[in-house]
Amino acid sequence: MNTNERNEFVKLDEPNILPDTAQNEVKGTDDKQTVEEKETIVEGSQDMDVALENIDIVSDDEENEDVETEYDFSTLNKLELVEILEETVQDTDVVKIKDKVAAIKFNFLKLSKEDREREMEQFILDGGEKENYEHVEDPLEIRFKSAFNIFKENKNKYNESLEEQKQLNLQQKNAILEELKQLINSEETLKKTYDEFRALQDKWKEIGQVPAAEITNLWNNYHFLIEKFFDKVKINRELRDLDLKKNLEAKIELCEKTEELLLETSIIKSFKLLQKYHDEWKEIGPVPQEKRDEIWDRFKTATDKINQIRRDHYSKIQDEQQANYDAKVAICEKIEELMSENINSISAWQKKSVEVNELFKLWKSVGSAQKKQNDEVWNRFKVSMDAFFVGKKEFFSKLKEQQIDNYNRKLQLCIEAEAYAESTEWKKATDAIKKLQEEWKKIGPVPKRHSDKIWKRFRSACDAFFLNKSEHFSGVKGVEEENLRLKRELLERIKAYEITTNRNENMETIKAFQREWMSIGFVPMRHKDSLQDEYRKSIDALFEKMKITQNEISTAEYRNMVENMKDNPDSRDKVRRERNILTNKITKLREEITVLENNIGFFSNSKQSELMRAEYEKKINRAKNDVKVLETKLKILNEQ
Repeated sequence: MNTNERNEFVKLDEPNILPDTAQNEVKGTDDKQTVEEKETIVEGSQDMDVALENIDIVSDDEENEDVETEYDFSTLNKLELVEILEETVQDTDVVKIKDKVAAIKFNFLKLSKEDREREMEQFILDGGEKENYEHVEDPLEIRFKSAFNIFKENKNKYNESLEEQKQLNLQQKNAILEELKQLINSEETLKKTYDEFRALQDKWKEIGQVPAAEITNLWNNYHFLIEKFFDKVKINRELRDLDLKKNLEAKIELCEKTEELLLETSIIKSFKLLQKYHDEWKEIGPVPQEKRDEIWDRFKTATDKINQIRRDHYSKIQDEQQANYDAKVAICEKIEELMSENINSISAWQKKSVEVNELFKLWKSVGSAQKKQNDEVWNRFKVSMDAFFVGKKEFFSKLKEQQIDNYNRKLQLCIEAEAYAESTEWKKATDAIKKLQEEWKKIGPVPKRHSDKIWKRFRSACDAFFLNKSEHFSGVKGVEEENLRLKRELLERIKAYEITTNRNENMETIKAFQREWMSIGFVPMRHKDSLQDEYRKSIDALFEKMKITQNEISTAEYRNMVENMKDNPDSRDKVRRERNILTNKITKLREEITVLENNIGFFSNSKQSELMRAEYEKKINRAKNDVKVLETKLKILNEQ
């Protein structure tokens, strides 16, 4: 709630509360002492009561909006909040439980709102239209409403009872006014009359609130009759001074309580107590004339200071809300700038999607602005975000049709490749399969869910043919046994090799072992897996002894893999494919680094922003390291 929407104490002046006829009666007496006494009493009796009648009270809705109570449920989940609410509303004393219920409601609605925002966000990210989104209440929301309705029913009953009580109080106070009239006309002794008068005053104070429409008239009549009573009985100055002194002590105590509120940290609590003290001030009678201005100035000074603290508090909230609004406008301008760019490729859409999602995350991290501004700037941001995802959906819809056509073409290539898998016409089949592989490369991407499956099918058909061809030309069983012996001897040499202090020498020796291993032909199938596993463990053991970094291991293994490509019949195709893969990975990583570095600029100087900035910097460093490794591999590949 804005500061300017809050009810403030008005400037408190001290108007005359008696009707003109009563003042004329007091001033028209011939008894100088009596007139002097009556004027003193009349001035004291008004004592800011009517002025205080004009002070506005903070409504229950405004209190709930601040939600500043002794209850802290911010760490509870929705189930825990519902269970506490169901237990709490069993107490029918709504005054006792209203602050607790308000705190539960605030935290529950906050969690529910966050759930709905996540659901809508996921719905939109999944390609759904915002107007098609419908929130379905979960069982906890239904339980919450049921329990909260119990509280509302009890509150309505309480309010009805309170209004009935106010009407009853009005009747009782009107009855006291009638008794005062009778007392004024009574012929009883001064002592008896005064005792009855004091009893009626005490009874008046004990009676609670009356309907607001009746307050002013009721108080005017009450004080008019009090004046008439003092005028009639001509109460002596000693008794009056004693009463004035008692009232002064009560008002001094109220001043002290009000000054203590300056140390209260809760703005809502101090404001409510201040209004309570003002109500009590009205109930206290007049004070000695010479102390009247002094005591009132003291009370009003404390009141003004508390009101200023309250104004400053809400002014600070306004400043924070304005800062949040400015930040959200900047985010809107950023996404609008992004929308103005031409996006016509998959990688571009993916890059922009990352940027839009980062802007959305940044948006959610910024606090709220004033309600009207917050709604306007959210609508502005959402229009741009919705337009982006609509455009993305249309692009990929068209792309999907092309991918389905590509899938059908690649499916036909699989069928043709499978027809050559068992062929023994080695030259003819080799040329045909290579031609199919060239055609495969020219065809664009297929739907992602079919990509791996259809590629594995095509590759399996090609591999099956080339495996048959290799086995055919690899020689007889005797050659395989000889290869087995040679590889076992090489394993023994690898295991026996001692690592030296010369790192380059060690690397060259290990690479020589790897080249020699690959140069040895096929071994019997039953020994193939176990022998390869033993070889890999032996090489890894040498790397472990050298304490080589993971990047260097990866690079060394990659160099060995590239060198082994030379002997493959389709080595040129494999090298070209591998080069394209590495180039694409490097490009994507560089684009990701650019996006991350740009997004860091959105973060303001706050604790939460610093945490997010640190996380982004980790991602950037990790991506840069991956680029270095990939560039090293690309350099190795280009050397071939």
